[in-house]
Amino acid sequence: MAKAKTTYTSRTVVLPQDNIDTDQIIPARFLTTTTKEGLGKVAFYDWRYDSDGNLRDDSPLDGFVKSEFSILVAGANFGCGSSREHAPWALSDFGFSAVISSDIADIFKSNALKNGLLPIVVDKKAHRELLKSPGCDVSIDLEDQIIKFGDGWTCIFEVEPFGRRCLLDGVDPLGYLLDRMPQIQKFEEARS
Repeated sequence: MAKAKTTYTSRTVVLPQDNIDTDQIIPARFLTTTTKEGLGKVAFYDWRYDSDGNLRDDSPLDGFVKSEFSILVAGANFGCGSSREHAPWALSDFGFSAVISSDIADIFKSNALKNGLLPIVVDKKAHRELLKSPGCDVSIDLEDQIIKFGDGWTCIFEVEPFGRRCLLDGVDPLGYLLDRMPQIQKFEEARS
């Protein structure tokens, strides 16, 4: 799980396509591992590599400094398709810490939150602004649930409360419970 984080600041990478499904994020043939490490290499594999395994010249996902571009702005209905935790694992390992869209599939949102990737749904106006401004500077304040754009424009968003709490604390759901083990044991002892 990622470290506790309240602010995400980055330039954006824009993939304006609607209906980017989990098989596009990470093709099924790469789902043979149970570890997260190294999956960034195969994120959007069929968009980034040709049939011979060579990097494509026209891929929108290569040629930028990943440490400066950790926020992905995607078209509507992002993360649709089959449920696979490998999709947020691949995006995180690729270097993304947040995904913004006007619509994100519920199962992808759930898997993302459980694995330290921040999924944000914004209104259509904010989404249009982000889509037409690739590379813009964005700051996401998770505590106050506000996105600030480089030109001073802002928009609000909501994240499922438990997932938000886990991200703010830098834990996954199991880590959240383990952090509260003394209170859980005290509760159980009082009831036995």
